[in-house]
Amino acid sequence: MKKFAALTVMALAGSLTAGTPAVAAESTARVELKKNESQGQLRILIDGKEAVVYQYGKDVDMPHYYPVHSPSGRLLTVQQTDPYPHHRSIWFADKVQLAGQRRADFYASLYSKDKKKPATGFRDRIRHVKFLGEQVTADEATVKAQLLWEADYGETPVIDEWRRCRVVPLEKGEYLLDLSFEIKASYGDVTFASDQTHYAWPYVRMHPRFSVDGGGTMTSSKGVVTKDDIIDKTGMYRKHARWVDYSNTVGGVTEGIAIFATDKEEPRWFTRDYGTFGPRRPDAKSGVKFTLKKGESLTQRVGILVHSGDAAGGCVKARCRRFIESKL
Repeated sequence: MKKFAALTVMALAGSLTAGTPAVAAESTARVELKKNESQGQLRILIDGKEAVVYQYGKDVDMPHYYPVHSPSGRLLTVQQTDPYPHHRSIWFADKVQLAGQRRADFYASLYSKDKKKPATGFRDRIRHVKFLGEQVTADEATVKAQLLWEADYGETPVIDEWRRCRVVPLEKGEYLLDLSFEIKASYGDVTFASDQTHYAWPYVRMHPRFSVDGGGTMTSSKGVVTKDDIIDKTGMYRKHARWVDYSNTVGGVTEGIAIFATDKEEPRWFTRDYGTFGPRRPDAKSGVKFTLKKGESLTQRVGILVHSGDAAGGCVKARCRRFIESKL
């Protein structure tokens, strides 16, 4: 069995796009990072137990976070399943077109592999380039990484991405993922061509046993609880909200995931009863074509709370407020 190299490092200064050498941290830290370069995995442990894993291997169509464990150790998300096997647990992607090039669908990059020539890899792919730094203190851990959205089997760079994941342990196995994504049109003007549905900023795909179809419940900051969304008038699909929570009772234990949106404008949400949900971009840039000029950037930041109880028992409303106020 291959050994994982433990990463214990101290404070990391600088912006999302900057890297800083690592310094040894105290052994009392609740969070531990274990990296396996050969498998392309960064395991995040809280109090000695695996919480979530960043998957960045050379054979993945896009870096993503899986597995995501509940406080009791259950799988909260799925990495690949029907329907829509291109979903990736927690992932960030879009459909774009670099000026002078064809449209590249990174959201559906799974399907860009030539079945007759699988060794050629993915025609469109989001690739992990390198880690920019890791820090672990007594109360949290932060990982920064550089990624590249590339087309034509790696021949055409399209977008640069910088990603930050801050992990905050909470009570009794609960934890928060503070995820920031910055994308930059470094190689020319980039037009975003996604509709209201087919992009992820980010998306979460729940395990079927936590889905509404599996008996779970979606709750929003508007107080809406539904078991029938998609196109009905009482559901949350395309409705504005500050946060949305997905939870269920499995084996007598109630647990769930909530996503917090941080933009000043409350976003509309994509929600599905089979278990997918996530925030849209601001309305002016969601479901319509727009162009990011060369050198311009877009950012998205969300909090993903893994909690015990339902939305009320997990104190989702209060924790969202604390997160937005930079107190969590």
